[in-house]
Amino acid sequence: MREETTPELACPIAPVVDIVFSRWTTPILWTLHGHGRMRFSELERRIGTITAKVLTQRLRQLERDGLVVRTYTPEIPPRVEYEISEVGRSLGPLFASLSEWATEHLSTVDAARASYDASGRPRP
Repeated sequence: MREETTPELACPIAPVVDIVFSRWTTPILWTLHGHGRMRFSELERRIGTITAKVLTQRLRQLERDGLVVRTYTPEIPPRVEYEISEVGRSLGPLFASLSEWATEHLSTVDAARASYDASGRPRP
């Protein structure tokens, strides 16, 4: 009889991947880690292709997860700034390792994809 297990038990990093590597989370954290505290509009400008709606949603989720700190200053106009939290900063070595991996291996992945596509097999 096959034993049933949850994805988290089968792969203990699955929850981390869900939290950190969603579509816009990584660029947001990467930008805040590299540039420090910034206002919404500056963050939006640095990321470039993200919409204001999606950036708002992702920042709220990151704040909820404890990876980003939102600071509200009641002045006129109100000032809201975002920065990466200590927990978010602790992901720095992981991002550095992934960046190194990308530099070393993405060209190999691109070549493998091109070879697969040229073989006539159906694309996934």
